[in-house]
Amino acid sequence: MKTYLAKKGEIEPKFFLFDAEGVPLGRLAVKIADTLRGKNKPTYTPHIDTGDFVIVINAEKVRLSGNKEDKKIYVDFTGYRGGLKEQTAAEVRAKKPERLIKDAVWGMLPHGRLGRSQFRKLKVYAGAEHSHQAQQPEQVTL
Repeated sequence: MKTYLAKKGEIEPKFFLFDAEGVPLGRLAVKIADTLRGKNKPTYTPHIDTGDFVIVINAEKVRLSGNKEDKKIYVDFTGYRGGLKEQTAAEVRAKKPERLIKDAVWGMLPHGRLGRSQFRKLKVYAGAEHSHQAQQPEQVTL
C-alpha cells in the first residue's frame, strides 16, 4: 500500500464561510485552522498547502467564555524602549475585532513559510458584509 502525497497542480482550493456570531472563540479557531491547513480533506499532506480559503463574518460577535473579556491580555511591542503595549480583549474588540480571531488562528498554524502562506488565505470581517460573493463560498455551521 502506497502513501498518497498531494502535488501542487492537483490542489483546487474552495471558499468556506464561517459565521462567528455567538460561537466560542477557541472552537471557531480550531475549525478555521483545520480548514486552512486542509486537515478536513482525505488528501491532506503535512508539507504542502492543501487547505482552502476561509471567510469569517461577524467577528465582533464572537463569544469569549468566563471572564476572558476583562482578564485576557493582548501584547504588542514596538521595538523601542518602553514600547510594550497591553490591551484587554474588550479593548481589542472595540478597536479591531478581527484581531481576536486572527491571533487565535495564528497560534494554531505552523510558524514558518507554510503557515504564513496558509494564514494569508484567511479573510476576517467585523460585520456581516464581505466582498467574496463571486467566489460562492460554502456556509459552514458550527
